[in-house]
Amino acid sequence: QVQLVESGGGLVQAGGSLRLSCAASGIFFSGNDMGWYRQAPGKQRELVARITTDYTRNYADSVKGRFTISRDNAKKMVYLQMNSLKPEDTAVYFCNAERRGISNWGQGTQVTVSS
Repeated sequence: QVQLVESGGGLVQAGGSLRLSCAASGIFFSGNDMGWYRQAPGKQRELVARITTDYTRNYADSVKGRFTISRDNAKKMVYLQMNSLKPEDTAVYFCNAERRGISNWGQGTQVTVSS
């Protein structure tokens, strides 16, 4: 059974930092591209950051220079370090694992940035 469990969300003031974690089980972790997506109220889910199996990283323009994605294949974990947070970063953040067209999602963790 595939499980992606996010943690680390919360309430933070603008300019602050949070580190999101995603623990994976039930998948061939090192063979999956891993990503973080977010969905704000009334908006579509959007890609925040992605790290491929060969550690290539991609970021949304809105988070470049502020967020860093990383992965630990031995621990089956993916992380999102978020610095200089802005109110517009407020959203539910979802962990995603994708391999050969099959995509799995976590339940999400709420991030709220107050101004």
